[in-house]
Amino acid sequence: MLIIYTMAINQLEENLEAITRTIEQLKRDGCNDEKVLNELREERDKILKDLNL
Repeated sequence: MLIIYTMAINQLEENLEAITRTIEQLKRDGCNDEKVLNELREERDKILKDLNL
């Protein structure tokens, strides 16, 4: 059971990193689509909550 839980946490951390990098890359590329950015931010916030961060 511990292995499955650890794998789930690692996947959440990987997703968090990917979303954070995507947000930053979109900003650097001049993305002005607030809907897309806000959806990514909301997903990032959900993951942070799941990880208790």
